[in-house]
Amino acid sequence: MASEAAAEFPGAGEGSARVDTWIWSVRLTKTRSQAASACRAGHVRVNGDRVKPAYALKAGDEVRVRHEGRDRVVVVSRIVRKRVGAPVAVNCYVDNSPPPPPRELTTPIALRDRGTGRPTKRDRRTLDRLHGQGH
Repeated sequence: MASEAAAEFPGAGEGSARVDTWIWSVRLTKTRSQAASACRAGHVRVNGDRVKPAYALKAGDEVRVRHEGRDRVVVVSRIVRKRVGAPVAVNCYVDNSPPPPPRELTTPIALRDRGTGRPTKRDRRTLDRLHGQGH
């Protein structure tokens, strides 16, 4: 049975794996360095606690990752130590993430015409008000 699991999921194994390696392996981040940086910045929580990149992750743990402005909440169902394809990666966790907000409700990005130069103080204040940071 263990050989079947190894054939189906390369790098799969019993026990535990580093949290930064697992996040990268199941494609929640593009690179392992991004996963490690997210851990060091406090954007990764396992069972509600902030963790370091070398934290030992086990099956059944709940992992919360804040990446690219979105919270991902996943429950580990299989430990993977090597990066796997997207169809295989989906089978390694249960996704409990809230759905992303519709595009219509996201804050519009203020675009400036090419060649207009640096924004003035008045322009910056207008942009801050648009983003909800102003008074």
